[in-house]
Amino acid sequence: MLRVFGGNVKVKVVSAQYANLYIPKEGKAVKVKILRVLETPANRELAKRDIIVKGTIIETERGGRAVVTSRPGQDGVVNAVLLEK
Repeated sequence: MLRVFGGNVKVKVVSAQYANLYIPKEGKAVKVKILRVLETPANRELAKRDIIVKGTIIETERGGRAVVTSRPGQDGVVNAVLLEK
């Protein structure tokens, strides 16, 4: 937790093992384990260091590839949407 302007608190993710994965075909969300970071369109170096930011493509144990839709450094949670095969 980090104190920010105005006395508010910001929760940052230091390391993430799980993500909330939304599956569009089923219309539901499940908690899945993150296996590895595949690609980060923002910066290639972030993927090499396994840093998760918005837009990062991760591999999950349940559905395969997913794209991160939240901002883990700002929100403190990893939300992702399953990519269609």
